[in-house]
Amino acid sequence: MSAPAADQLSTDTAVIRALKRIRVPQTQRNRELFLLVFAFAINAGALVLVQLGELGAVDWTFVVYCGGPTALIVALHIVLRLKARAADPFVVPIATLLTGLGIAMIYRIDLARDRNGWEAFSTRQLAWAGIALVLAIVVVILLRNYRVLFRYTYIFGFAGIGLLILPVIPGLSGGGNADVWVDVGFFTFQPGELAKLALAVFFAGYLVRTRESLTSVGTRFLGMTWPRARELGPLLVIWLVSLGIIVMQRDLGTGLLIFGMFVAMLYVATGKTSWVLLGVILAAAGALLASRVLPYVQGRFTNWLDAFNPALMDNSSFQLVQGIFGLAQGGLIGTGLGLGRPYLTPVAESDYIFPSLGEELGLVGLFAILCLYMVFTSRGIRIGLAGQDDFGKLLATGLSFTIALQVFIMVGGVTRVIPLTGLTTPFLAAGGSSLIANWIIVALLLRISDAVRSRPRVVIG
Repeated sequence: MSAPAADQLSTDTAVIRALKRIRVPQTQRNRELFLLVFAFAINAGALVLVQLGELGAVDWTFVVYCGGPTALIVALHIVLRLKARAADPFVVPIATLLTGLGIAMIYRIDLARDRNGWEAFSTRQLAWAGIALVLAIVVVILLRNYRVLFRYTYIFGFAGIGLLILPVIPGLSGGGNADVWVDVGFFTFQPGELAKLALAVFFAGYLVRTRESLTSVGTRFLGMTWPRARELGPLLVIWLVSLGIIVMQRDLGTGLLIFGMFVAMLYVATGKTSWVLLGVILAAAGALLASRVLPYVQGRFTNWLDAFNPALMDNSSFQLVQGIFGLAQGGLIGTGLGLGRPYLTPVAESDYIFPSLGEELGLVGLFAILCLYMVFTSRGIRIGLAGQDDFGKLLATGLSFTIALQVFIMVGGVTRVIPLTGLTTPFLAAGGSSLIANWIIVALLLRISDAVRSRPRVVIG
């Protein structure tokens, strides 16, 4: 081939690639719009079915109220078209569908318990959804380059620790079985939900800076390279912090979540399976120690192992057993939205939102919800693995794994796979702090995916 022909071929190839880069984002946004319309239709249908099942008629008042968050989601879609055209097209529709299903089930429980106005959890969940979506839009607009977060690694670390300490400060505790809430007068919030975001940024920045020392040659044993004793410091520190959360706040879930997130990000940063095994060993040792020393944790394990003991069913394990009965009542296809009795389970709108959905949607419905979580997590991990810088790769992977681990801890707890903890099911459960944190995770994943898909650029000329 002659030199002019080769140059022409190279130019044509560059033009084709450039045109693909122009068309692909447009195709992605059209795909996202179609999925959003589908999610809106499912959510609206769920609300109507709840009203028909519980009231026997359709009350459009609450459906109209849901128009506020819907409009904000449309606004987020428009912002993505303008500011982040290459962002992942599946993240927002999945989060929208999960949030809508959660609001529909919370509304269904409010109807059964005759809760109206601001006393209704569904009304407050709508308000928190609006706040969460506004914050997500703000993050997408202002955080043009997520790499600036790397500069403030240690600030985020101190902020995360500060947020975890807030509930144990005298005068700030919001009450409850675990010291995880902060009461600021006119509302309460759960700082641990925001702490996981700050600590995810800190872990990502810290591991980028120290990865070389953590991946240095260690001792070869059982076919794996184990780290040297002096390299175990970070893992042991986070383990002790997690135990401190369990001891001081009686919050088993947050301790497991933070430690699991760090171990997962540590594995991504180093590629060493030995870190995962060490993390599992330390987590098991911590759980065993806590179950022997702390009455709160010991009670959780007792309810898990002997839930159907008549002496416990009327007292401490009543909630767990009632949720299991609800799941059994739902069977394969469920009783139908508005036709079951999930309200018989205590706190069915928050801790036990998953069994509530299982009773009325059945095993098929729960499987579909778990598939949504699986796709959401896989898209986030895919964004991380495709990242071109280590910080973005670790941050996206850590945030995605946090959602997956939180789902496993909650679903495993209400189904007696593992002891029950005090976390919330992402996007579904009632709770403003959790909803805000999870939608900020969505915004961060959108920004990271846009940066990943937009680079490298081909220059024509």
